[in-house]
Amino acid sequence: MTQRRTEGAAYDRLKLVSSFGPSESFCRVLREDADLAASVPAAQRDRAIAECVAPLVGLPRGSWNGLPDSRGDAIGLLVLDGLMVRRVGIDGRFGAELIGEGDLLRPWQEDLSVTTASGWRVLRPTRLAVLDAEVTRNVAIYPSLVAALVDRTLNRARTLAAMLAIVHHARVEARLELLLWLLADRWGKVTTDGVRLPLKLTHAVIGELIAARRPTVTVGLSSLARRGVMTPLPDGGWRLHGDPPGELRFLSPTRMVL
Repeated sequence: MTQRRTEGAAYDRLKLVSSFGPSESFCRVLREDADLAASVPAAQRDRAIAECVAPLVGLPRGSWNGLPDSRGDAIGLLVLDGLMVRRVGIDGRFGAELIGEGDLLRPWQEDLSVTTASGWRVLRPTRLAVLDAEVTRNVAIYPSLVAALVDRTLNRARTLAAMLAIVHHARVEARLELLLWLLADRWGKVTTDGVRLPLKLTHAVIGELIAARRPTVTVGLSSLARRGVMTPLPDGGWRLHGDPPGELRFLSPTRMVL
């Protein structure tokens, strides 16, 4: 009888999150996200790993509505891997935000009084852990884990603030160079001949990230390549050469993926 109740509860959890995308299994969140696990004191870590079990949603490439019914009792959706872009538009003008591993999302939360158009596109197959009500109750036991999740949301805000500073540069080439180094701080891999940035982004997406038109982005990237600032990779992405420009010099190679 107990087993039936457990299986029934698991089925109900999967059914509740089905509006996010296909969900047929669960994952141990802290086993998937080593940085979150490290935030829990060692003496409590094994217990936290065992308790923090969340429904797992897989998203294929393509558009995603991202707006299921309100889930005020859920922390949000934790990106385990993959790559997405979120587009937000006002009066026909669009901006974009790249979403990747470790980001915490609440796509149902729309508090702006200004009417906006928004959409999500999955650029790489993406897995999301749904931090639902049961996960929320278990996470609350570990204050350091709560703090780590709050830190994830603040990191997104800081990145968006940096993007706002980038788009204030008048020259598109400067915006592109700053953007590539900002992305490299998160997704870059240090090699002997530069920093490899293996992100396959269309020029249209890049344009929305830096507030530029696609043809202008194409010309700007070609100019950066001619100047030796970066080299396009055969399979997509870029290899950056030299040092980050301006204030981005604070970026340390130790923060990049080795």
